[in-house]
Amino acid sequence: MFIVRWVLGRIILFFNFIFAPKKRQRPITEQVKIDEQTRQIQLYQYPACPFCVKVRRAIRRQGLNIATVDAKKAEHQQTLVEQGGKAMVPCLRIEDNGQVQWMYESSDIINYLNQRFA
Repeated sequence: MFIVRWVLGRIILFFNFIFAPKKRQRPITEQVKIDEQTRQIQLYQYPACPFCVKVRRAIRRQGLNIATVDAKKAEHQQTLVEQGGKAMVPCLRIEDNGQVQWMYESSDIINYLNQRFA
């Protein structure tokens, strides 16, 4: 099963690389404002997870600079479980005025990004 998942993961990454969406182009002042707003947002993800790829493609399509965190590393997975409540990816960590929110479903994450940064 490991080999099948590994091969499928590499296929997903290959096609994601070949068919990467275009980044949204904004005026520099608007992009600086968006970058400041996204500074407190992190995406906990696995590189070859299809749902994580879906979210990363939406982030790229919108031209957002959101930090990605590899949740396979033990310290990041521990943070995800302790603070977020689940070891599930993709997970968007949103910090706003000292309040931290954890969002887990890829469709919910994409809807949130579309509403907030469209």
